[in-house]
Amino acid sequence: MVSEMINTELVIPTLNPIFAQRNSFRAMSDYPELWELLDSVYDPELPGLTLWDLGVLQDIQVDEQQVLVIITPTYSGCPAVDMMSQDVITALNAANYDDVRVKVTLAPAWCTDMISPAGKQQLANLHIAPPNKDDDPDCPVCHSKNTQLLSQFGSTACKALYTCQDCLETFDYFKTL
Repeated sequence: MVSEMINTELVIPTLNPIFAQRNSFRAMSDYPELWELLDSVYDPELPGLTLWDLGVLQDIQVDEQQVLVIITPTYSGCPAVDMMSQDVITALNAANYDDVRVKVTLAPAWCTDMISPAGKQQLANLHIAPPNKDDDPDCPVCHSKNTQLLSQFGSTACKALYTCQDCLETFDYFKTL
């Protein structure tokens, strides 16, 4: 077998198609300054994870003087939705957008494919195993594959509780949806 070096300059990075579509939608928006302002709004339950990176922030529309921000919660009944909405309004009010409304919608339904690569990295930084296609999380502390499910529900309904059989840490796993 012949081994060849890969020229990384020729490698085209790929994104999950759902996140790539979201990213393209945002890039084509008429309101880039509003998207950037909302990059300072974080999920109240996940420190350092923005609403954009979590995949909750869906759209921004402006009609005359009103700014409408559309968010989709990670699951219906998510207790953080009210705080997210208020934080969005507060951030835009601070930037002199006085008429702001947040619309919470369940369509399109949120899924873990909406989480950005930076969001998945931030989950790992918080010692929360990011979602994966196999639903077989590695330990976010020691990276062992020797993990065991303790409960289908962790600190929130969108997470499961696992333990690592190697380092004995208990950790949340962000369920794949």
